[in-house]
Amino acid sequence: MASNSDSIYYVLSKIQTHPELVETIKPLYGNAVMVMISDELKVADAAHYFPDNHLTVNRLAPSFVAKHGELLEEFFQMTDQDNPGYHDVWITTSHVTAAGCYLVDLSFE
Repeated sequence: MASNSDSIYYVLSKIQTHPELVETIKPLYGNAVMVMISDELKVADAAHYFPDNHLTVNRLAPSFVAKHGELLEEFFQMTDQDNPGYHDVWITTSHVTAAGCYLVDLSFE
C-alpha cells in the first residue's frame, strides 16, 4: 500500500466530516481506534486499499503524518492513550463484505 495515499486521506477526512457514514467507532486498545464506514463510499483503488475480507497493514509515511497531523490528531483523541503524542501511525484496512463496510484501524505509537 502506498503510505501517502490520497485514497486513505479521502476516507479519513470523510470519517471526520461525515459522521452519518460511520457505522462504528470503537477504541480497541489504549493506542488504537477502529472505524467501520459504509462501503457505499466511492474510493479510488478500493480493491487495493480495502481488499475483500483480508487485512492490509501499513505504517503511514512520516511525510503523510506531518502533512495531515491535524486530521490524525482528531483520531488520536479518540484513543485512551496516556502519552501526550505519537511518532508513528499504523493503518489496518479491509473491506468486510458481510457487513458492507470498510474497516479502518489506526494505531498510534
